[in-house]
Amino acid sequence: MAKGKGVRIVVTLECKTDQGVYRYHTTKNRRNTPNRIELKKYCPLTQQHEIFKEIK
Repeated sequence: MAKGKGVRIVVTLECKTDQGVYRYHTTKNRRNTPNRIELKKYCPLTQQHEIFKEIK
């Protein structure tokens, strides 16, 4: 029998630059962070750390 929705959900983080769009997939805890998250991660298109924002 299914237990229902889990607390952790899969989200997509996106960085838009002049060179194009790069995306990461990660999980977040729905209860601890109900708002959209922003993380600073490495973008191979620009070869530097950029701010990645959560998309739908």
